[in-house]
Amino acid sequence: MSGMLFATASAFSTSYLMFEVLRFFTGFCITGIVIVSSVLSVEWVDIKHRKLVGVIDSLSWTFGNTLFAAIAYFVNDWRWLILSVTSPLILAIITWRWMPESARWLIANGKLKEAQMYLNKCAKMNRTEDSIQILNTETLATIVVTEKRDRTYSYLDLIRTPNIRKLALRTGVVWFCVATAFYGISFNLTGFGLNIYLTQFAYASIELPAKVTVYYLLDKIGRRRTVVGALLMTAACLGINIVIPKDMSVVRTVVSVLGKGCSAASFGTIVLYSSELYPTVIRQNGMGYNSFMARLGVAVAPLILLLDEVWKELPQVVLFSMAILGGIVARALPETRNRSLPETIEDIESSGIEKSLEKSVEIK
Repeated sequence: MSGMLFATASAFSTSYLMFEVLRFFTGFCITGIVIVSSVLSVEWVDIKHRKLVGVIDSLSWTFGNTLFAAIAYFVNDWRWLILSVTSPLILAIITWRWMPESARWLIANGKLKEAQMYLNKCAKMNRTEDSIQILNTETLATIVVTEKRDRTYSYLDLIRTPNIRKLALRTGVVWFCVATAFYGISFNLTGFGLNIYLTQFAYASIELPAKVTVYYLLDKIGRRRTVVGALLMTAACLGINIVIPKDMSVVRTVVSVLGKGCSAASFGTIVLYSSELYPTVIRQNGMGYNSFMARLGVAVAPLILLLDEVWKELPQVVLFSMAILGGIVARALPETRNRSLPETIEDIESSGIEKSLEKSVEIK
């Protein structure tokens, strides 16, 4: 609701400063919605369907970006454009009331009766009423064992223990690099001398086959290899564009579009991948931190493009380096394919990240 109010108010801005402030708070609210919805989606499904909900969640961005190009083409007034792209939030506000709280999070935090209520609803919806009788609070209490059920977790828990600290450092760097490369390519709409609406549509459309490919690769080669491969392919496209002559604008655009597809594949994968790496009790905090690192990358991307005043190819070189760095760091992350979600910090710290992913119990 707040995001829609800020976005709508920004359409009636009377100064650039007012517009900046309102758009800042709009982005602040929208980011929260994205993080919460992606975490809820992952925590409510079993191992088999995690990649499906992850890819569907990522595809919603693709369809939105594609539609945005068409809306911007027909709606030229900036005030009406903002109102047009804000209107879908009405549907989000209406449907949000039916979103259940995460049963995993409730169990991990000792709210067993509330978790039992949501799990019973889930069992009825899936027509598995036979399992309701075993979903008692005593059984749920044995699923997740924590040292203190009543403790409150915060962002400080991302740095208090060594294994979580290493995980946060690695995923933070990868998110920063992925976002920098992704938005560095996305913001360069006018850099190839072609129609910006057509270029935006092509940039958005290429994400569809890229993410469909990711859907098959996630289980075939795993999350880690998928995100590393996507980042290296992004780097390859950026590197090729460095040597292609400026007057070959069509060829440069085609290569850039392919790079955008690869960067979109890396973005879609890292969101799912990171949500599987963090334990339930701090998964929301971990994803919030990662999103913050990504927003830093978004903020840096346009500044990188300004480096063309120093050397025309410098922005491409920097983005190329970011993609390579992201791929190198991503190789240090553990694989999560066909593994249960970790539930507590103790799971990660007692046996290390790799073993905790193997031992954690899946809620079905």
